[in-house]
Amino acid sequence: MSTLRLFFILSFAALLGACNRSNAPPPLLGTLEWDRIAVQAEAAEPVIAIAVKEGDRVEAGALLLQLDPRRSDAQLAQAQAELVRSQAAQAELQHGARSETLAASRADLARAEVSRSDAQRERERAAEIRRQGLIAQAELDRRDTALKSARAEVAAAQAHVLELTNGTRPEQLDQADASVAAAQAKVDELRLTRERLDVRAPQAGRADALPYKLGDQPARGASVVSLLCGTAPYARLFVPAPRRSALQPGQVLTVQIAGIAQPYSAHVRAVRSEASFTPYYALSGDDANRLSYRAELLLDGCAGSDCSQAIALQDLPAGLPLSAEVQGHGQ
Repeated sequence: MSTLRLFFILSFAALLGACNRSNAPPPLLGTLEWDRIAVQAEAAEPVIAIAVKEGDRVEAGALLLQLDPRRSDAQLAQAQAELVRSQAAQAELQHGARSETLAASRADLARAEVSRSDAQRERERAAEIRRQGLIAQAELDRRDTALKSARAEVAAAQAHVLELTNGTRPEQLDQADASVAAAQAKVDELRLTRERLDVRAPQAGRADALPYKLGDQPARGASVVSLLCGTAPYARLFVPAPRRSALQPGQVLTVQIAGIAQPYSAHVRAVRSEASFTPYYALSGDDANRLSYRAELLLDGCAGSDCSQAIALQDLPAGLPLSAEVQGHGQ
């Protein structure tokens, strides 16, 4: 709580104490509050447009401000290109080898078989000449090596033709499917990030604070807009320990807001079970009476005899000091 707000509350309490001459218990003090939502920046990018002003009412989904999308657009384009590449690779595996590729592989096999037959004949002639003693053993060994090499080339060509004929393995198709899925997920992620650079209201409310101006670059996760939400404000009270047991959820109280003549009716929404400011185990005796419990009262509407001039609940500002009494006391 700021020092200025605390000063207003204490001043308001002193004024009420001076005016209260009855035996009724003193009013409970607090401040007027709204439910607050902090809208965060999705990325650390400069602010390029602001669509609302502080105090404007906005509907759910309304544009609040825009962050520079150029970096995100480039990343999205890169991810989309990678998705196209993955889809093309997947389609290639699904369709299998082209007929031209298979024909070329069979031609390579035929050429290898011709080379093997030629190497076989050369080896047989060399063996016959060797038996006649007309060539050295080394020449016969060279022809043996050439024949083995030709046979290996035939085997390789046959395996390649068989591979193209049998088509793509299921494991390769699974890998291609996984690559496409990963690329698609990356595109979806970056597209969502890009959309969130247009900062929109998560629900209807009123723009309370815009801490950044045009050209500012908020950090990732920084609050760029503070929204006051809800259909009505609530009173945040601090209940002294001796009066805690008398205050229960649903109980109706009358709330007087500083600077506003008409009182308002409110009911207790919740009371905290733990004391504020000072741990209970650190106090004993009379000091225990200094404990206070935070309570929240939801304002229902004007409680005065003439409500024609009362300020509507949705127009009440946050932070005003107030006091609350159980209806029937201090009237």
